[in-house]
Amino acid sequence: MLRIVAFYKPYGVLSSFAHEVRETDPPKRTLSEFGLPKGIYAAGRLDYASEGLLILTNDGQLIHRLTDPRYKLPKTYYVQVEGIPTEAALDQLRRGVVVKGYRSLPCQARQLKEAPALPPREKPIIAHGPTAWLEIVLREGKKRQVRHMTAAVGLPTLRLVRVAVGPITLAGLAPGQWRDLSEAEREALRQATYYRQAVR
Repeated sequence: MLRIVAFYKPYGVLSSFAHEVRETDPPKRTLSEFGLPKGIYAAGRLDYASEGLLILTNDGQLIHRLTDPRYKLPKTYYVQVEGIPTEAALDQLRRGVVVKGYRSLPCQARQLKEAPALPPREKPIIAHGPTAWLEIVLREGKKRQVRHMTAAVGLPTLRLVRVAVGPITLAGLAPGQWRDLSEAEREALRQATYYRQAVR
């Protein structure tokens, strides 16, 4: 049976069901503690310190289309940064910044007028000055990309929450909760992936 699940990954949880533990490593929380259905896997990842939407499924083709940058599926993040962004810094983000020898693709970036209504994080944020919230929409997914991008324009990331993957959002979920997608959400996801022409 096809399963497509939206999960709100909390802070301090790996995006996998297990991990190799070295003798010197402290144990880390994984997806295995949240009662998710068996046989599903995350379509993409969020790093250990990031929060927000993971889509998990047992459909390998869907995982490919959600993660392959050729399909240009937008992913929306709320990002708390240290410092107040200038329009020049936001414009740099929009045009693309060089991260480890790679220039990120153009994206959407804007400062939010108010802090988004998010659950408090388990580990409090420690800031050494003023902070701001950005909304960043990417159509690619390099490792720790958002953190590298904001750092490149002088705005270190303090908190990172993915709030949407294409048409699917965190609506109705608290950290650690999951739900099966509705039929309407499944259809919206099919329209955004299966019927989208791949851009080469």
